[in-house]
Amino acid sequence: MSFVPKSDRPTILDVARRAGVSKGLVSFALNDRPGVSAETRKRILEVADELGWRPSVRARSLSTDRAFALGLVLARDPDIIAGDPFFPSFISGIESVLAPAGQALVLSMVEGEEAEARSYRQLASHGRVDGVIISDLRANDSRLALASELELSAVTLGRPDIASPFPAVTVDDAAGIRDTVAHLADLGHTRIAHVGGPAVMLHGRRRRDSFQEAMRERGLSDDILIETDFSAAEGAAATARLLALTDRPTAIVYSNDPMAIAGLGVAQRAGLDVPRDLSITGFDGSDVGGYLHPSLTTVKTTARKWGEAAASALLRLIDGEQVADIDLDPAALVVLDSTAPPRSTTSGNAAAPIHEGERT
Repeated sequence: MSFVPKSDRPTILDVARRAGVSKGLVSFALNDRPGVSAETRKRILEVADELGWRPSVRARSLSTDRAFALGLVLARDPDIIAGDPFFPSFISGIESVLAPAGQALVLSMVEGEEAEARSYRQLASHGRVDGVIISDLRANDSRLALASELELSAVTLGRPDIASPFPAVTVDDAAGIRDTVAHLADLGHTRIAHVGGPAVMLHGRRRRDSFQEAMRERGLSDDILIETDFSAAEGAAATARLLALTDRPTAIVYSNDPMAIAGLGVAQRAGLDVPRDLSITGFDGSDVGGYLHPSLTTVKTTARKWGEAAASALLRLIDGEQVADIDLDPAALVVLDSTAPPRSTTSGNAAAPIHEGERT
């Protein structure tokens, strides 16, 4: 016979006994429902506070048909997520909103779109979440229709390229890329490469397109492009490839900080002086970049604020409010020590361009 210890957690019955009222009246008072006098409500709340009473999420779920949880499904390699400081910061922003509200985050990491769709269906069919945050938007993203079909409330990180019934929380990252190219061009760089993320992801494509547009505006060649999976490993491999070119670039613009940091290591191990031989820029503005030698010039985004805004918007949507798109502050270039004017060098023979879509 197993022993089940009695919980010391105070219950509504404990509050009712101490306050000298019925359980029903306590429930009305704690849920701020009408039918309780101001004086009685005040006494019940004081007693609940004295006893350390806290609402039971399980009980609330049963009584309100709510899960009191939000879902986040990430269809990425777990190793990439583990190595990217954007995600811990973003998730901490979500939790800073959910925890005080007595809500939880249900995080699911899967590989592939089929597993991703199954995860959404499981979350909905089991009633585990009240809504989802849709990240890493893709072209013609099928998750919008899936969330609607499953009757899940949702917010998207960024604006989809198709009609969406859900509010979006957006950051203009194109401005940061344009400013990066302008900064490098003003320093005198003319041969600038871009190491980007998967073009299937809208933000990966947008950063690449913004780079090419900014380069063309400066009258510079925009064809030194390498597509990666956003991992440090592929960022390092892309850097090695670029440095092996006969007419190598004098500056590389990376689509995230982990790839830029990996690229910095590759360049230094190859005997190059950063930034005199090679200028390097990142994206996302991770704290660690400021402690490198040289410190990393990067495009700063506020991942934590993005998480806060997404969670707040989704909770309001679940509560029945009308929620419009939310535009956060644009990503901003932060110039540190990894960029400088290029050395005066004699170029060798021009190398063939690396076309967009090539992978390391």
